[in-house]
Amino acid sequence: MSSRIEIARHARHAFVDTVDGLTDAEFDHGTTLCTDWSPRDVLSHLIGTAEIGRYLRAPWRLHRINAEAVAAGRRLSRAELIAAGRRWAQVPDRALAGLLLGDVAMHHQDVLRGLGRTRTIPPVEEAAILAEGVSLTVQKLQPTLLRYRVEPTNGIGRPRGRGRVVRGTAEALGMWLGGRNVAEVQIEGVPLQQ
Repeated sequence: MSSRIEIARHARHAFVDTVDGLTDAEFDHGTTLCTDWSPRDVLSHLIGTAEIGRYLRAPWRLHRINAEAVAAGRRLSRAELIAAGRRWAQVPDRALAGLLLGDVAMHHQDVLRGLGRTRTIPPVEEAAILAEGVSLTVQKLQPTLLRYRVEPTNGIGRPRGRGRVVRGTAEALGMWLGGRNVAEVQIEGVPLQQ
């Protein structure tokens, strides 16, 4: 894969394949790392990001826009939602493909980790998860990177922030920065509790 659009398309298809492979109970009611969202809801949210103009026009309404996308997805049958997901996966916005890659990759991990599953994460997606975590701390005006210096241990991404050193894979650090409770992150050799 060479272009951003191909990378984004691959990540989107991988996510849709994951949720399509879940049982009906997992799809509709499975635990994810996104509070109150099932895998179905995460898919609905990601499909909703295709209407990026809504987010750009009213960023202060982020949670409401997400809730509206999730509600719209809950009105669809599983087959309709998966079909919509496949259409969304095929046509990533060229201008935003790289920017939204972190959101897709992080949410893919939200679903897998919530269900106790894993996957081999392509390095470009793992780097995007770390970048997404950094971006989320900035968007939420959290001082995390003023208190901690995150240092990836697997050679993906570069250290960021200042303060006490926190180590983990780029994926684990990105998930932690994004507000997820992950056990693989360590602060100066001690597991970090949120």
